Amino acid sequence: MPTVPPHWIHPLGERPHLYRHAAESFGADAERYDRSRPRYPEAMVEAIVAGSPGPEVLDVGCGTGIAARQFRDAGCRVLGVDVDARMAEVARRHGIEVEVASFEEWDPAGRRFDALISAQAWHWVEPVAGAAKAARVLRPGGRLAVFWNVAQPPAEIAEAFAEVYARVAPGTPPPRRWMPVSGGHTPFFHTTADGLRRAGGFGEPEEWRFGWERHYTRDEWLDLVPTHSVHSRLPADTLRNLLAAIGAAIDAFGGGFTMRYTAVVATAVRTGVAEHATG
Repeated sequence: MPTVPPHWIHPLGERPHLYRHAAESFGADAERYDRSRPRYPEAMVEAIVAGSPGPEVLDVGCGTGIAARQFRDAGCRVLGVDVDARMAEVARRHGIEVEVASFEEWDPAGRRFDALISAQAWHWVEPVAGAAKAARVLRPGGRLAVFWNVAQPPAEIAEAFAEVYARVAPGTPPPRRWMPVSGGHTPFFHTTADGLRRAGGFGEPEEWRFGWERHYTRDEWLDLVPTHSVHSRLPADTLRNLLAAIGAAIDAFGGGFTMRYTAVVATAVRTGVAEHATG
């Protein structure tokens, strides 16, 4: 039986920002995305808010506003930016103001923010250009905090899922691949930190981690699976067969499982004007 890889590799390679079209596929079923995607631990939200100089927050790649609503509920005033108008419309229905553009091309019109967040989306932004623009839109002392939920399924479930994908959709990785979070920095942090250092205008990046859990029923997991970009490239019949096989695997484990998550935050404080990196 296939084993889970010992390290995380993004399905689109080491530079997923070059495949922005994959990110733009999420809006095809924005309601499902909003309904099924996991939220973020309150302790993480509280730490970011406490480490920011004020309540004005820019959410880059805000999608349907999942994280934006959590920060709004924590007392922040949130403006979202997202490339997909369909995702933005869902966020607006939840009361989040959103401007539709890629972050690199978005016009801040002179506005400045106390914090820039990005939930499960900063890997779609070119690391150096994104960091340089973040420095321009943050006030001195403002905090950049970009974060991802990293999933660590029970070993038995992970092995069962790996077998299903290898059999039904060869070459397609499971949507949440294993990442070591017990020691050392994650690949998310390395890529973000390198972009911040090359762009200039930030203090030394830090990595924060917040563990949490969520139990999934069979139907809840099957609702979530199609929202991952890797599945948008599958033929419809392959996706149907894949979902059926995943459902059978979960049934064999009693109809549900508990996923352990680690919310990984790459964060730094704006200390000066960004320099234009070359190369």
